[in-house]
Order: sequence, then C-alpha cells, then structure tokens
Amino acid sequence: MSLKQRVSSYDILAISIGIVYLWFGALKFFPGISPAEDLAKDTISALTFHLIPASVSIILLAIWETMVGVLLIFNLFRRQTILFALIHMVCTFTPLFLFPDLVFNKFPFQLTFVGQYIFKNLIIIAALLSLRSRLTR
Repeated sequence: MSLKQRVSSYDILAISIGIVYLWFGALKFFPGISPAEDLAKDTISALTFHLIPASVSIILLAIWETMVGVLLIFNLFRRQTILFALIHMVCTFTPLFLFPDLVFNKFPFQLTFVGQYIFKNLIIIAALLSLRSRLTR
C-alpha cells in the first residue's frame, strides 16, 4: 500500500490538531513563554474555586495538552483523545463568562486579542467533531 493510500485527510487533520496541542502544551511547561499562561491560570483558579495553586494548574494543563497532542499525532486511543480534547475546548470558552472584560472590547462583536484566541477554537471543535464522526461510522 502506498503512503498516499495509507494517510487520509482525517489523519492529516488529527496530526495537525495534535501538533497545535503539543506545541501550545509544551510552551506551558516554561513559565512566561505561553501567551495563554495567565488566562489559563486565572480560568482554572476560578473554575476550581482557588483550590489548585496556579503553579500546579498550569503544569496539569501542560500535561493534558501535550498528551492530547502526542496521542493524536500517533493515532493512539483516538476516540478517548478526541473526548479529552473536546472537554478541553469547552473549558477554553469559560473566560467568555468569567472574564468578559478580557474577551470583548465592545460586547458582543469587538473581540480583544484574547477573545480572538478563544474563538479560533471553534475551528478546532469542528475538526474534532469531524474526526469523531469518522470513528463512529
């Protein structure tokens, strides 16, 4: 079987999402490198009622994201990995409600850079749902 026959567009999509997850997750292992670090720490802190220290939460998030990335890239546990990624993606939208002043310059249409960073996740969600639907056929 040739490489062209073995690698489908779904595989390329999964690998692409995996690279993004791996990259963004790996940045979080190094303090001050990820542009989403403060937002992630603040969001997790609010969601956990400040029970998880920020220094721990960012490492847990880094592990979560890098693992999703590796598993998608290497096509391991695809069904479970997509579920974990979708859970993560839903959580990325919580700043819309927790910190609307960080997301909108003028509600509801003028997004800040943070807002744009969050809304681009709609594309990742759609891609994950596409991958998921392929698995259920």
